[in-house]
Amino acid sequence: MNSYDVAVIGSGPGGYVAAIRCAQLGMKTAIIEKYSTLGGTCLNVGCIPSKALLDSSHHYEDAIKHFDAHGIEIPGDVKVNIEKMIARKQSVVDQTTSGIDFLMKKNKIDVYEGVGSFKDATHITIDGKDAGEIEAKNTIIATGSKPSSLPFINIDKERIITSTEALKLKEIPKHMIVIGGGVIGLELGQVYRRLGSEVSIVEYMDRIIPTMDAGLSKELNKVFKKAKFKMNVSHKVKSVERVGDEVVVKTDNKKGEEVELRGDYCLVSVGRRPYTDGLNVEAAGVKLTDRGQVETNEHLQTNVSNIYAIGDVVKGAMLAHKASEEGVLVAETIAGQKPHIDYNLIPGVVYTWPEVAAVGKTEEELKAAGIAYKTGQFPMRALGRSRASMDIDGFVKVLADANTDEILGVHMIGARAADMIAEAVVAMEYRASAEDVSRMSHAHPTFTEAIKEAALAATDDIALHI
Repeated sequence: MNSYDVAVIGSGPGGYVAAIRCAQLGMKTAIIEKYSTLGGTCLNVGCIPSKALLDSSHHYEDAIKHFDAHGIEIPGDVKVNIEKMIARKQSVVDQTTSGIDFLMKKNKIDVYEGVGSFKDATHITIDGKDAGEIEAKNTIIATGSKPSSLPFINIDKERIITSTEALKLKEIPKHMIVIGGGVIGLELGQVYRRLGSEVSIVEYMDRIIPTMDAGLSKELNKVFKKAKFKMNVSHKVKSVERVGDEVVVKTDNKKGEEVELRGDYCLVSVGRRPYTDGLNVEAAGVKLTDRGQVETNEHLQTNVSNIYAIGDVVKGAMLAHKASEEGVLVAETIAGQKPHIDYNLIPGVVYTWPEVAAVGKTEEELKAAGIAYKTGQFPMRALGRSRASMDIDGFVKVLADANTDEILGVHMIGARAADMIAEAVVAMEYRASAEDVSRMSHAHPTFTEAIKEAALAATDDIALHI
C-alpha cells in the first residue's frame, strides 16, 4: 500500500492547486480524480469552455454587427459552423487539461484515476481504473459541485439541459429558455443569442445577478434588453415539460398570473450543489452541514483533525479562484505555516459582454450594516478608449468610507471589467483610500481610467471628464 503525507480527492482548481503547493512544500502527495481528465468542472465543463464559446460568439457578433462601422467589408454572408466552434472549444479544454497533467508530473504528484472514498480517517479506497487503497496522513476533500435543479424538473440532457450539455450542442437552438438569471445562465444565454437563438431568461428574484450590486444588475438588464433578450424577472417556475422536440415552461409572474413559454431547448441554471456522492465521509467521521457542505473551521479543517475541505464543497462563493486560494491555505497550514484569506477580497465576475465584476461590499450591504459611505461613479462612454473600441456600455462605481475614505467596495460593468477588477483588489488589500487611487497615474487611453475617475468622484464628489 502506498503511503502519502497528503491525498487530495478531486482535481479541480482547488484540488490540483492544493496538490502542487503540498508538493512544493516537500510533502509526498497524491491526487485522486474519478474522470479521465484532470481539472474538474472549471477546466472541463465550466469556466474554460464557456469562455471559449463566449469569445467565438463575440467574434461572430462583431463580424455581423460591427465590422462595417470599422470599415471592414466581408463579401457574402457570415455563417456559423457550430460543429467547428464546439471543436475549437474542446481543443482549448484539451490543451488546458494536458497542462495540468504536465504540472502533476513536474511536481512528482501521483495521480489515481477512480472514485476516492474513505475507508477510515487515514485510508482511502479507489474504485476505478487505478483501483486499490492508499494511506494518507492528511486528506483534502476537493470534490466540488454539480448543477442543481428543481424537484419537478426532469433533466433529460437532450432538450432539458444543464450547462454541461449547453457547451456541446450540435445545433443552434431556435428558442432557448434559460431558467436562472445568474452567472451561468446569462453567459450561456448570451452565447446562443449572439449565434441567432431567441433567448428567454426566467428569474425568480426581482432582478438578474441578484447577489451583486443593484446598479450592475440594472445596467446589464438594459444591455440584454437592447440585444432583444426576453427578460422575465419575478417569475416562479411551476413546471417544465418536454413535448416531442418542444419544451413548455409554465411560470407565475409577480401578479400571480400564469405565463407560458415554449422553446426547443431549456437550460436549467439555478445554481450548483456541493458534491460528496460516493465519498463515504461517514466512515471517516466527517460531518456535513444541513446544506450538504463539508463542515469546516476557519482553517478549513473538518471535525476530524487530519481531514480538510476546500472549494465548492464548503461554504462560501462557488468560484474557481476562491477554491485555489483555499487549496494554498490548506497546504501551507498542513506545513505549519499561518496563511490567511480575506474572503471580502475575493472578486466576483460575470463574463458576459460587457463584463461585470465586483469586490468588497455592495451599497445594500453597507446600508444594512449602518456604515456611512460615499459613492463615486464614472460612465464608460466618457472614456476615449471606450469610444475607440465601441464599448460604451457600463460604469465603474467606487464605495468609500465616509469618514476615512478607505475603499469598501468596487463595482464595474464594461469592457475588460474581469481584468480591471484586479486593480481594485490590490487597492483594497493595501487598504487604499479613494484619494490614493485617484492620484495614481493611469495610462491613456485605457479602460482603467474609469477606476481613477470613479475614485476621484468618491473623493471630491466630481470627476475630471464628466
